[in-house]
Amino acid sequence: MTRYLFVHAHPDDETLASGALLVALGSAGHECFVVTATRGERGEVVPGPFSQLAGTPGLTTIREGELAAAVAALGVAGHAMLGDGAARAPGLPSRRYTDSGMRWVTPTLAGPGDDAGPDALTAAAPDEVSGDIVALARHLGAQVLVSYADDGGYGHPDHVRCHEATRAAAGVMGRPFEVIVTDPDRPHDSWYVPDAQDLDRVVRAHHAYGTQFTVTGLDITHVGGQRQSMVLAAGLRRL
Repeated sequence: MTRYLFVHAHPDDETLASGALLVALGSAGHECFVVTATRGERGEVVPGPFSQLAGTPGLTTIREGELAAAVAALGVAGHAMLGDGAARAPGLPSRRYTDSGMRWVTPTLAGPGDDAGPDALTAAAPDEVSGDIVALARHLGAQVLVSYADDGGYGHPDHVRCHEATRAAAGVMGRPFEVIVTDPDRPHDSWYVPDAQDLDRVVRAHHAYGTQFTVTGLDITHVGGQRQSMVLAAGLRRL
């Protein structure tokens, strides 16, 4: 049995990028924990009854609930918010890292926005972020730390920061660092496909995010209109 700590930037990332991994690893007898860095405060909202909450504290509360429902569906061993409780470096007061925001450079590639607030994840000192990850990993006894590839998957600055901070934390602890691979044609060391009976858990986790995207069968449509298939198999690559 291996104990993994997955480090993600926003609510829904654990499901979109690694839902299949979390379910498959858990079914194989491993323990998977998830820590989320921000609450997706600046994320867009799908048209509908919650769209008026965009950018308000009410949206944050809803997304916290969506996240809780998703990790429950995925069956992870535990979840934490970065900067709080065991996910905060010893001796420091709890804090909230907030969504840094982004802009679309191309229809599929994001880049930094120009208006991240002072509490944004990307505004925090890198050592502070990695120190919080180290604190949680030590508390959990995590043996492998996992996050995005160095491009953050699609360029979001918070994803890139999570990659950098998690890699640094793994270095401090002398623990392996692995990145999530969702394209089977890209280099990977291991590949995981949940059993058919477990795929329902991945689908249910996607359905938890009613404010984030629309689910149609095994496809999702993002607020910006980008349509993609759910990631139903994924791999890990050790750096």
